[in-house]
Amino acid sequence: MAISSRKTKLVALVVDDNKIMRNHHVKLLMKLQVEAWDAKNGKEAVNFIETGEEFDLILMDKVMPVMDGVEATRLLREMGVTTMIVGLGSLLSEEEKQAFMEAGGDDILEKPLSHPKLVSILREVDNTF
Repeated sequence: MAISSRKTKLVALVVDDNKIMRNHHVKLLMKLQVEAWDAKNGKEAVNFIETGEEFDLILMDKVMPVMDGVEATRLLREMGVTTMIVGLGSLLSEEEKQAFMEAGGDDILEKPLSHPKLVSILREVDNTF
């Protein structure tokens, strides 16, 4: 087993109502030795934060039942969360992208994420990655 040059392991939260997509992103993160948690909707993500969980990265689907990514991102920012939040979606319009960014998102990308794209995001979170 290789020893990581990072002092602490990164922790990410994958928020997506699509189980296949959620599992895809969790597996990619785990292959990169990132601890990965998952939530089925924005409300579950907000609940994690309310109970004191902390994440280095949140991958947030835009369209979900119960609470969508825009509303969850807005609430997380109102709660003082400064974690990088990357919105994910399929065939997003410019208006959808703008709504996510106005809610406090750091970036919004088409899903699914590729290995190289995820590495690029993780390097933004931790430059020793």
